Amino acid sequence: MEEEPKDFTKLHVWQRSHQLVIDAYRFCEITPKAEDYITTSQLKRSVSSVPANIAEGYGRYYYQDNISFCRKARGSLYETKNHLIKIRDLKLVDREQSQNLINECDEIMRLLNGYIRHLEKRKLTKPLIN
Repeated sequence: MEEEPKDFTKLHVWQRSHQLVIDAYRFCEITPKAEDYITTSQLKRSVSSVPANIAEGYGRYYYQDNISFCRKARGSLYETKNHLIKIRDLKLVDREQSQNLINECDEIMRLLNGYIRHLEKRKLTKPLIN
């Protein structure tokens, strides 16, 4: 099996989720001002939680802790997708822009689930040493 990266920023799933944060914050800039607190604030909090939980889990050094935080990240990713669907369906912004972010959530979900499976296998076969 491959060696674990020495820094969480080297994880592809973290890199993609970090980029999603940047894209979501830019997306919030084009939403109507009336939605600033209600929807965009919730979106910013949930999307920011995804890479933060991946990073925190990585720093725990125990596979089960890492898996637990990745599961929290997955929950935040679902919450993010929910907010984006709401924005799309309320037609607050261009449908294509919100759909692109929804699609990115789905791709990150795939990567995150793969990372969780990888951690579960590693937990059974090799102790984590950083």
